[in-house]
Amino acid sequence: MNLFTPLNSESGKNLSGSPKPVEHVRVLILGSGPAGYTAAIYAARANLNPVVYEGIEPGGQLTTTTEVENFPGYPDGVTGTQMMEDLKKQAERFGTDVRFGIATAADLSSMPYRITIDDEKVVETDALIIATGATAKYLGLESENKFKGQGVSACATCDGFFYKGKDVAVVGGGDTAAEEATYLAGLCRKVYLIVRKSYLRASKAMQEKVASTPNIEILFEHTTKEIVGDQSGVNGVILTNTKTGKNVKVDISGFFLAIGHHPNSELFKPWLDTDEVGYIKTLPDSTKTNLPGVFACGDVRDPHYRQAITAAGSGCMAAIDAERYLGERKF
Repeated sequence: MNLFTPLNSESGKNLSGSPKPVEHVRVLILGSGPAGYTAAIYAARANLNPVVYEGIEPGGQLTTTTEVENFPGYPDGVTGTQMMEDLKKQAERFGTDVRFGIATAADLSSMPYRITIDDEKVVETDALIIATGATAKYLGLESENKFKGQGVSACATCDGFFYKGKDVAVVGGGDTAAEEATYLAGLCRKVYLIVRKSYLRASKAMQEKVASTPNIEILFEHTTKEIVGDQSGVNGVILTNTKTGKNVKVDISGFFLAIGHHPNSELFKPWLDTDEVGYIKTLPDSTKTNLPGVFACGDVRDPHYRQAITAAGSGCMAAIDAERYLGERKF
C-alpha cells in the first residue's frame, strides 16, 4: 500500500474545476510515523511552525503492530497505536499543526516547493521533510490480513521476541529472508525458511550462515497457500510443493514475511535521487537530498534497519537539517 500516491489531477485545479487554494508554510512534514512526529517535535521546539499531513495511515506502520517492547522509555511495553498517539500529543504540545490529508501531487521543480493535498489544495513550503515510510510487501492472502498482529509479521527484529522457544516460518529467498531467519534462529526452537525457487537468491555469505544454523530448515520449491489459526493466533501454515502440487501443513506459531519493502517515494522520483528499489538517497550522515531544502527521514530512506528508534533518530536529524537550512537562507 502506497501511503502517498499520485492521483490523476489537472494541475492548478481541484476536483470541482476551480483553482486550488494555496497556503504557504515554513516546514511541511509528510508522514506521521516515528520519523515524521519526531521531526515535528524538534521543528516545533525550534519555532519553525511545522505542519504535518498524516497520510492514509495515521501513525504509520507501527499502528499495525500489537505490542512494542524495544522502544526506550516504555519499560512495560506499549501498543504501536498508543505510542504514536503519545508522539502526536508531544508534537502538538509544542505547536505542531497535525492534519489528516494525503499528498496527491508534488512539484519540486522550483522554490517554494508545492505539494497538493487530497487533490484539493496546494501547500507551498520553504522546507520539505519527507517521512512517508516504506510498506512491507505481502503475499496477498486473505489469511495474512486476518492474522496480522496475531502471528503474522513483517519484522523479525520487532516481533521475534514474542516467539521465543517456538516454531516459526520465514518466507523469502534473498538476503533479508536469510537475515531474518538467522536472527529468529537465535530465539526460536525451529525456523522454516520457505523458498519458492530451488535455490536461495541470498549472497554466498548469507547462504553459508543459513546452512550452518542447525535449527533452520529450508523448504525449497514451496509456496504459501494459507495461514491457519484460531482466536489465539497463528498455529500453522499450508504450503504447496511447486513440483508435485501436493499440500502440506507445518505447525508454527509465527509467520514472518521477508519478501521486501516498497518505499513510498513515487511522488518525488521525478526530482529526487533514489536507489534501484526507490529508497530516497541522502548525503552521508545527513537527511539532505539532492535538492536544497528537501529532507528525507525514516524508512523511505532506510533499506537496512527499518526500526522505530532509527526512524525517530533520523526525524530528529531532518528537523535540525531543516532548521539550519532555513537559518542560512534567512527564510
